[in-house]
Amino acid sequence: MVVKKPRIVIIGAGMAGLTAANKLHTMTASKDMFELCVVEGGTRIGGRINTSDFGGDKIEMGATWIHGIGGSPIHEIAQQIHSLESDQPWECMDGNLDEPTTIAEGGFILNPSIVDPITKLFNSLMDHAQGKNLIDSVSDTEKSEHCSYYHKVAAKASNISAATSVGSFLRQGLDAYWSSGSSKEQEEDLKGYGKWSRKLLEEGIFGVHENIQRTYTSAGDLLSLDYRAESEYQMFPGEEITIAKGYLSIIESLASVLPPGTVQLGRKVTKIEWQPEKNHEPMNVENGYCSRPVKLHFYDGSVMYADHVIVTVSLGVLKAAIHQDSGMFYPPLPFFKAEAISKLGFGVVNKLFMQLSPTYERKDEHSRGFFPSLQMVFHSPHSEMRHKEIPWWMRRTATLCPLHNNSSVLLSWFAGEEALALESLKDEEIIQGVSTTLSSFLTHELYNVNVSSLDKSHAYDEVKISKVLKTQWGTDPLFLGSYSYVAMGSSGDDLDIMAEPLPKDESLASPPLQILFAGEATHRTHYSTTHGAYFSGLREANRLLQYYHCLEI
Repeated sequence: MVVKKPRIVIIGAGMAGLTAANKLHTMTASKDMFELCVVEGGTRIGGRINTSDFGGDKIEMGATWIHGIGGSPIHEIAQQIHSLESDQPWECMDGNLDEPTTIAEGGFILNPSIVDPITKLFNSLMDHAQGKNLIDSVSDTEKSEHCSYYHKVAAKASNISAATSVGSFLRQGLDAYWSSGSSKEQEEDLKGYGKWSRKLLEEGIFGVHENIQRTYTSAGDLLSLDYRAESEYQMFPGEEITIAKGYLSIIESLASVLPPGTVQLGRKVTKIEWQPEKNHEPMNVENGYCSRPVKLHFYDGSVMYADHVIVTVSLGVLKAAIHQDSGMFYPPLPFFKAEAISKLGFGVVNKLFMQLSPTYERKDEHSRGFFPSLQMVFHSPHSEMRHKEIPWWMRRTATLCPLHNNSSVLLSWFAGEEALALESLKDEEIIQGVSTTLSSFLTHELYNVNVSSLDKSHAYDEVKISKVLKTQWGTDPLFLGSYSYVAMGSSGDDLDIMAEPLPKDESLASPPLQILFAGEATHRTHYSTTHGAYFSGLREANRLLQYYHCLEI
């Protein structure tokens, strides 16, 4: 019986899957060594990368940032394909906008003397949690004050605590700051801030940064984010930027080298049959050739056999596969793999794009933008001082900012329960909730005091939202969430276990490397990122190339 050349099937046409396909094809195309196929359950390529348009701007529904340009393979590709410049405005084209205006609920613009100490404290605590060199992380002009005080508070919080979560460590740091008397030393006349006390304002400002951190990590609650693993996460040096022609241009570049028909859309895999032990039953036959050890079942009832399958589905999909007894893997995944999948965190982060009404225009042609970048300090959800009409799902978003200086589109980020709640709301409910929130925060004219981007003649109580666009990563059955994090009870070891191929025990004489795993949740130091997904796709492609002696170890 004839043995055909190895067939490699990649499940998922996102960053990891297309990177693996690109590598396998470019390394072996001239030798015609493999049958290569990418099956994608959706109707588009890109996975959690999805560039779109809204309000005349190019926007990212999914992955948005290149997290550090120094050494980033994503940045290198973007440079090579000239994706960093565009005639069309794009999301965050100005980088991080000017310092945001911090406003407390009720419409009180907060003085930097209140905001800055808490911001420095929070940043110092996160530097400490992430194991950064605290001396090198600040400028020379900051070193004396910054290192001698805020970083010492962070170090004290670490020394006195047995913090097991990032959330508990942060709160211990805030308590240490308060117990040091610094807040009292900086006490000032707070007339003009309504019923806000200094301590309530400081706690609210601290909460703003916690909520931003939740969107960075996808952890709905920072108390679920493991403290010990935080220092393993790595970022590339240099600035963080967005891609002018859209993140999808990177995906399209990776896919462009593949022969027509390699990527098959609308091919949702429902079951993966594999052979953890040598199959002693009569070998199945496919078109007169020796059978391959892995059998894929698709939603439409069709099947496909493969020698190797690279699974790049999200951790959310894998969690559903093991918790709902979906039978996606048969036999079920071994305990060590299922346990890692179960323990790691996978959260929901959604973006809300809001189009300002056409009637809302700049009154002064010299003003720098349509709308200021806002940091919103909310009262506690249980406070009697809160604006009771502001919906609960708005109270844990931190910012509301224009996409760029001249954009009429605003953006807010949501994580956790409120991100899921957003997905179920009608557009009219969202517009009402946002409008109510804005009415509470923009109740007064905003004067040009320490806020260079606002013109003092501009009253913002007339702001109206005409339409919205939300992402829905949590309920999309192809993703069931946004990105991974190291949850309490898990560790970086679980990320390594995620990357281990099956079957694990080669002594069982079963065909090797039947199921391989790639995706951001399989990278120990770059999880949650597109470059982590990229590296994982390369890793699994190289694993197969080494196995077939196409690549030196």
